[in-house]
Amino acid sequence: MMVAPKLRFKADDGCDFPDWEDKTLGELFHISAGGDIDKNNCAAKQSEDYPYPVYANALVNNGTYGYANYYKIDGDTFTVTGRGDVGHAVARHCMYVPIVRLLVCQPNMDDDVDFFAEQINHTRVFIESTGVPQLTAPQLSKIKVRRPTLPEQRKIADLLSAVDAVIAAQQAEVDAWEQRKKGVMQKLFSQEVRFKADDGSEFPKWEEKTLGEEGQFYGGLSGKGKDDFDCGNGRFVTYMNVYKNTFASRDAMGRVKVGDAEKQNKVRYGDILFTQSSETVDEVGLSSVYLYNDEPYLNSFCMGYRFNNLDNVCPEFIGYCMRSNEIRKSIMLMGQGISRINLGAKRLATVKWLFPFECVRAVLHHLLCE
Repeated sequence: MMVAPKLRFKADDGCDFPDWEDKTLGELFHISAGGDIDKNNCAAKQSEDYPYPVYANALVNNGTYGYANYYKIDGDTFTVTGRGDVGHAVARHCMYVPIVRLLVCQPNMDDDVDFFAEQINHTRVFIESTGVPQLTAPQLSKIKVRRPTLPEQRKIADLLSAVDAVIAAQQAEVDAWEQRKKGVMQKLFSQEVRFKADDGSEFPKWEEKTLGEEGQFYGGLSGKGKDDFDCGNGRFVTYMNVYKNTFASRDAMGRVKVGDAEKQNKVRYGDILFTQSSETVDEVGLSSVYLYNDEPYLNSFCMGYRFNNLDNVCPEFIGYCMRSNEIRKSIMLMGQGISRINLGAKRLATVKWLFPFECVRAVLHHLLCE
């Protein structure tokens, strides 16, 4: 039996709504995977000839991959990411084309898709896997949800939508500042803007380096199953922690059981963490730098990189550098695959960046971090 909600709405006449039903998603929705798209029927920009959005397993730009001259789905539905960052739900109220492993949930009955998308986003979806996390339609269909009556669903969805609108307004301001910051970073890392020394003289030219010259790659957790997670004293950096953050957050860790005799790699201060796989090139090889000394483990779907000598490195500088436009373009070009973009250590080792001398790194550290 699932836990009853602590906060309940009343009906418009003041009466209590009926108790919620315990259901599985498969009982309430027809669930299917997107599949492939013919690129001859797809364009990068929306037009009269290509009016229908194409959605993939991505979080950037609401999952938009491009636009098509046909549609597969019509009506109120919600989609759930089925690869990588699994379990992220978005309500869709349009005609569109889902692709690859994006899962589509079409109501079998008269239910509010916004309500169930919110409920899925507050449900922990764990997938046992030794490779890239994958959520299939049969697995999603078994997830348990609570089903109130449609009027109560709509009241809850309306409230949460109002909160989302406030968040979106604040996010727009944050996004504007992020764009300004990216503009400054672009000028700094391309050396279009250069600092001078305190005595007014020019700093030396930046050195060109590759990751392969300066350190070594290592893998994340291995040999772990469902029963090893959410228990034990071990902490690990999650996939989403790496995906979302230029600098990994110590407040967004997972728990894992690791035996005393197990040989598992640990993350150290100054390490760069990379996502390894995505369905879009925009999200492959995203990086996050770790700035703490507690040495957690790393999730199975990312890889780590450790500098040979941290004395010559400013980790804060590296964090911003690896997310700069030029480095991101270089990494995206290295991704391989058609329906799934993969990236390995061998290719990442060839990534080049311009490395300033210590005095310049100190100035950049103060500008970017303080």
